[in-house]
Amino acid sequence: MPVEGTWDLSVSTPVGTIRGVLELRRAHGVLTGAAHGAGEEVPLTDVVLDGDRLTWTQAVTKPVRLNLAFAAEVDGGTLTGTAAGRLPASKVTGQRRTGRDGHAAAER
Repeated sequence: MPVEGTWDLSVSTPVGTIRGVLELRRAHGVLTGAAHGAGEEVPLTDVVLDGDRLTWTQAVTKPVRLNLAFAAEVDGGTLTGTAAGRLPASKVTGQRRTGRDGHAAAER
């Protein structure tokens, strides 16, 4: 199943849960995207889908400046994995948004 679309993400960190939105798209055969959260939008780099394994990196400046590497398994409308940077790895979960109204819902 393609991963393109909009995903609602939760990252469980030692200081609490951070919520964000991941937007993935394919342009000219290349998977690209952006992440939105904490009042900023950042581009994704090194986006790779290998079977069900999705990886990407992104830099954030809020709440602190970090370069993060994400690795996740995609199973239909759910995503589970980790985000790692200078801090210990944090659990990442996501749900693909479906429908025209843009509300988050898991695909069944």
